Amino acid sequence: MSTYNREKLLSRAIDSVINQTYKNWELIICDDCSTDNSYKLLEKYRDKNTNIKIFKNSENLGLTKSLNKLLEKVKGEFIARIDSYDYYHPEKLEKKLLFLEKNKDIDFVGT
Repeated sequence: MSTYNREKLLSRAIDSVINQTYKNWELIICDDCSTDNSYKLLEKYRDKNTNIKIFKNSENLGLTKSLNKLLEKVKGEFIARIDSYDYYHPEKLEKKLLFLEKNKDIDFVGT
C-alpha cells in the first residue's frame, strides 16, 4: 500500500487487512511524503502489529514509483494490492489464496 494524505481513510484500509480470516499476511506501507498525520498513524499500527512494515519517502514520488519501491521489500510468495482509501472484505485473502492454490496455472487474479 502506498499512501499520501489519507489520514482519515487509512484506519479503515489497515483494519480490513488486520481483520482478515487469513492471518499469515504482511502489510507493507509506504507514506509518500504526506503532509497530514498519516505517518504518525502508520507508526501506531506498526507498533501494535509486527505484520505491518512502514516506510516513508523523502520526497513525493507518486503511486507507481512508491509501489515499485515496495515490491523490493516483499518476502511472501503472493502479493495482494490495496489502496489506502479502499478496504477488503474479511475473507478476501483467504478466498484468493485458495483459488490460486487450486489453480496453479493461473498467475494473476484481479477483483
